[in-house]
Amino acid sequence: MLTELLDLTFKIILTVVLSGIIGFERSVRHKGAGLRTHILVGVGSALIVLTSFYVFDIYKGVTVIDPTRMITGIVTGIGFLCAGTIIRGGTNVSGLTTAAALWVVSGIGMAVASGYYIAACIVTLVIFVVLAFARSLETKLGEHFKNL
Repeated sequence: MLTELLDLTFKIILTVVLSGIIGFERSVRHKGAGLRTHILVGVGSALIVLTSFYVFDIYKGVTVIDPTRMITGIVTGIGFLCAGTIIRGGTNVSGLTTAAALWVVSGIGMAVASGYYIAACIVTLVIFVVLAFARSLETKLGEHFKNL
């Protein structure tokens, strides 16, 4: 019982930290979906995965149950949430990066809940670096190639 509680607590706290890293970057850039939203998406995704595993454990041997069915619902739900962050005005589209960040944070929450900590940590690091530094690199490369 105590081991299970510690495992669940670790998974939720790790999800908060990793999702929070991505959300912090979005907050610093004054995006609509910031720290709180990213943490909520990550923790919500983790909770659904944990609940799916819990339900599977309860009913295995009693009936045929697929733990991935609840998990696939995350993908659908996040799709709707992310679509709501994308705004199109004429030829301009905004919110795509934030939508993609929310989608990745959902995956991070699913990975942590599944016990795939290394992948979740590596992806968090990669996404943070991309969000924090890719814009300036993109601008510099664009200027360089424009002058060729």
